[in-house]
Amino acid sequence: MKISDTKELEKIAKKVRRNIIEAVYSGKSGHPGGSLSCADILTVLYFNQMHVNPEEPKSVARDRFILSKGHASPALYGVLAERGYFSREDIITFRGLESKLQGHPDMNKVPGVDVSTGSLGQGLSMANGMALSSKLNKDGLRIYCLVGDGEIEEGQIWEAAMTSSHYKLDNLCLIIDNNNLQIDGTITEVKGLVSIEEKFKSFGFETIKMDGHNIPEIIEAFEQAKKIKGKPTAIIANTVKGKGVSFMENKAGWHGKAPNEEEYNLAIEELK
Repeated sequence: MKISDTKELEKIAKKVRRNIIEAVYSGKSGHPGGSLSCADILTVLYFNQMHVNPEEPKSVARDRFILSKGHASPALYGVLAERGYFSREDIITFRGLESKLQGHPDMNKVPGVDVSTGSLGQGLSMANGMALSSKLNKDGLRIYCLVGDGEIEEGQIWEAAMTSSHYKLDNLCLIIDNNNLQIDGTITEVKGLVSIEEKFKSFGFETIKMDGHNIPEIIEAFEQAKKIKGKPTAIIANTVKGKGVSFMENKAGWHGKAPNEEEYNLAIEELK
């Protein structure tokens, strides 16, 4: 399945956002802000870019996706449900005691989850291993890894970035969800992280900037990344934390808080 129609992809992204709100509200906990900010990116990956098949979730011939910022699992679950990996009805079991949809993705329980994540900073290292394996096997797979802009304060990210460049992993595409907020405030307030693009360039990455909510621009960025040879690509996606729900947008307080009933109803109404 490959959907190229912008309007159709936008409709799917809105459904993914509704799934995010449903999940976090039902679980009474979770991380809506950073899940909503990457919903459009994940929609394009799973419905336009990646070679995957929900009927064969463990196929060795599939592209891989690593959600390094594993706390944004509602976004991943939301898109996997829309793609047909499991029933949408499972969304409301999020974080339930017996649910497979736990707060962080579990590859042993959830069809379509390629890597169990949650400890921040580790995803790029795992993506490197997958990308290197694919190059050695000459199987032509592409590996996508999504990290948060707060997450890249972790030192392991930069050790992994050196590895990506050293092995010329041009089948690796790193996406930075640059929503400028983390749990304690703005990125600059917490760590003073600036010039993300220049940093990745200095580590040997080809860099691409895009509006992480503009579907055609997201598609173009991924298509451009496929043409890069001899080095990995870092896509800096400028996004809005809480995108799609007006009272959550650009609010650090919605990093890890579930809506109450009134807020839930308002959010669902906006996403109709």
